[in-house]
Formats: sequence, C-alpha cells, structure tokens
Amino acid sequence: MSIALLNGQTADADALRALAVVNYGHFTAMQVRGRAVQGLDFHVARLQRATRELFDFELTRERIVDELRTALHAGPADASLRLTVFARAFDYRQPLRPVAPDVLITLGPAAADDKPALRVKSYPFLRSQPHLKHVGTFPLFHYRRQALREGYDDALFVGPDGTISEGSIWNLGFWDGETVVWPEAPALRGTCEQLLQAGLAEQGVPQRIRPVSLAEAGGFRAAFAANASGLQALLGIDEAGYAPDPAFMAQLKAALASRPWEIPA
Repeated sequence: MSIALLNGQTADADALRALAVVNYGHFTAMQVRGRAVQGLDFHVARLQRATRELFDFELTRERIVDELRTALHAGPADASLRLTVFARAFDYRQPLRPVAPDVLITLGPAAADDKPALRVKSYPFLRSQPHLKHVGTFPLFHYRRQALREGYDDALFVGPDGTISEGSIWNLGFWDGETVVWPEAPALRGTCEQLLQAGLAEQGVPQRIRPVSLAEAGGFRAAFAANASGLQALLGIDEAGYAPDPAFMAQLKAALASRPWEIPA
C-alpha cells in the first residue's frame, strides 16, 4: 500500500496534480528499515542545497526531520520513501516570485534485498543540472526504455569526451582487484555512493576517483551499480562482460551494512 503526505497531512489529488503539471522540484529517496534510514545527514544536505538553488528558500533540518518522522510513523516499519520538494504556488511565468515550498513524502513497498545483476547499454547523454536530483526524469526513463528494447537491462550515460558518468538512476563503480574506481564526470552523487565510500574507507579498501573512458570499461575485473534501493552487480557494458565476483559483492554489501541506521528525531 502506498501512502502520500503533503506537509505532514494526507495528500489529496489536487496536490499530486500540481506536482505533475508544474514538474519543477527535486527529491531524495531512501530505504526504511524498522522506521530507520541510512545517511540521514547526506539526505538533509542534498535537500537543503537543492531548495536554496531552486527556490531561494532555506529548508531547515528541523522541518525535514519533522516531516520524515511523521511519515515514518504513518507507514509500515519497512518501506521505500521518496521526499519531494516542490511548490504548488510556483508559476513558470514568474519564476523569480518568492514561493514557500511544499514537502511531499510517499511511502511504498520496501526494495528487495537481493537484486539481479545488470547488463547495460551505453548512450551519449549528460543530464541537465546533474548535481541536482530534480524531477526532470524523462530522458532517464526514455534511455532505459531504449536499452530494454535492445535486449539490455538498463542505460549507462557517456559524455561527449567518451567518459562514463552514471546510469539511468544509479551511480557505478569499478573493481580492478585491488582498488575501487569511481568515475569522475558530471553526475548526481548519490547517497548510496557516499555511504559505500565511507564504509570502504573504514574497511581500508583503496579507492580512487578518476575519469573512466567507455573504451577501458572492459578492462576491469568487476563493476557494480548503487542507488537508494541497494547494490547490483554489472554483468557487462555493451559488448564487454564481467565474470560474477561474489566475494567482491559481499564486501560491498558489508561496507554498506556498516553504515548506521537512524530514526529521525
């Protein structure tokens, strides 16, 4: 069962329609387990930065936490949560007019713990304003649909210089047998990526952030996708394939699991 709360109250159809029509806003997504979440500080910082940029408005940590706490107690103990910031009063004809943002929280079924490995197809594309997790998701889903039509599981984006940036709704990393390599390119830096980087650092696993060209992707031992719903091994990119590496995936899952779960309070 899905639950939708607008500013702490049950959302009505008009509020949801306003978001669909205006299509101007940003969001963050997270998994909930036992009414607790991982990376709360990362989510709060993301929401605050984007709200300043899109609305010239200071969304306080107190409000974010209050909205989360209300939603978490209204829904199931385990869930997938999305918090969207938009403004019903926003008018594209007067985009500089000050408006007070609304906070919409939706809760749905929790993501499965074990997700299938992916074979992905690359496409030349860079998201607009990639540093923002904004609601303009049309090209992401369009390219994913194209990839599925061509027999793949998802889409990978590559910049005009041939460097890998990100997947449709996920970040990715590579494993050369000793070091985790994170592609350096304009992309949305995900909360799962940040949690993994912290967990791997705590384990003492070497990590490096550098440009990764599509041409060299096949030279790595393994690759993986990471987003708010968890981790997935990559079976291949275009014609390049990767052999399953259960030990490496187990290490990644352990690094992610080491990050604390917090009940917003």
